[in-house]
Amino acid sequence: MNKAPLDGIRVADFCWAWAGPYGALQLAHLGAEVIRIESTTRMCPSRLIPPWADNIQQGYNRSGYFNQYNQGKRSLTLNLKTAEGLDLAKKLVAKSDIVIENFAAGIMDKMGLGYEVLRAIKPDIIMAALSGYGATGPESSYVSYGPPQVALSGMSSLTGYDDGVPRQAGFSYGDPNGGVHGAYAILCALLHRAKTGEGQYIDLSQREACAMLLPEGIMEYVMNKTQPPRNGNRDPYMAPHGVFRCQGDDRWVSIVVRDDAEWQRLCAVMGKPELASNAQFATLAARKENEDALEATVTAWTRGRSAEEATQQLQQAGIPSYPSLDGRDLLANPQAAAREFFVEFEHPEVGKRRHLGIPWRMSETPCTVQRPAPMLGEATEYVLEQIVGLSHAEVVALREKNVLV
Repeated sequence: MNKAPLDGIRVADFCWAWAGPYGALQLAHLGAEVIRIESTTRMCPSRLIPPWADNIQQGYNRSGYFNQYNQGKRSLTLNLKTAEGLDLAKKLVAKSDIVIENFAAGIMDKMGLGYEVLRAIKPDIIMAALSGYGATGPESSYVSYGPPQVALSGMSSLTGYDDGVPRQAGFSYGDPNGGVHGAYAILCALLHRAKTGEGQYIDLSQREACAMLLPEGIMEYVMNKTQPPRNGNRDPYMAPHGVFRCQGDDRWVSIVVRDDAEWQRLCAVMGKPELASNAQFATLAARKENEDALEATVTAWTRGRSAEEATQQLQQAGIPSYPSLDGRDLLANPQAAAREFFVEFEHPEVGKRRHLGIPWRMSETPCTVQRPAPMLGEATEYVLEQIVGLSHAEVVALREKNVLV
């Protein structure tokens, strides 16, 4: 059986929160050995974020949030405020291929683990820094989390209802997006190293990665010096477009009609073929002009059936549609189950739990989630003895000196 694409690649993961861990997760999914460097002196906030297994917080290993985004990794606890801890971190880097971090710009340098220091230890090291604003520029020292990135990238200005205020995107969009972009850049750097033997420094701005998703807003201003209006669930070029109420408590179906041919098929499904030639709705321009009436017409049909029934009828007619799923719905979804998207591992503290797995399938280099997220520090002895090369007695002595906390 062929090995995973990054089998044999080792990652020293200095990340915390979400963006960096999510980027490192992609590398673990691809087969890399990812070693999280953690410490109880500066606990990763993602170990402190609910939901907790069985609603019991006790300890640092029960967070569903952390356990989702750190599958397949190992955990090494080091007190980087000590000289010995810092030295051990450097020794791990010497045995690694990649270093990834997502602190504010300059923090790794202040810790004594900047790129110039690390490449002196290992000249072909690839180091990726996933900061909020990038390592250069007047705002490079600013602190950022994912939610403000929705605003500072421009996404909030496009999100919300007509004549309403800017809105959040519903979750911390900038974090996972920055992580995926970081993983992509790391893979490119690995290709470069394979060709040239050279390592390199990757300076990623999570803000810029988020702004990359907004050409309709940014290019509108570049081309015409105007800003697209906030438009709720509607779309400038498709109608009807949105979510429509169905039978049941808070049940909705998403429907998107791209052109007049799809509109004609939707009319047939709704049992109102005459609407296809109705002057109010026959063309996109007419549908947009009469969008309130259009949505009321569609809703009158969807309210008489379940979201699943509406989806089945619409999909049979080739109209993009699907129920709006919540967590329970997705976990029970037959399509996700058929693709074996979910994984279940026996976690030492919280037992067997279902987690989202790997969203791709590779025919020649299969990828699998190797293990559940690590207990805090569970791989400390393994990393220091089998990778760094310390004796067991040396590890015991370091633990007694509070270096491994």
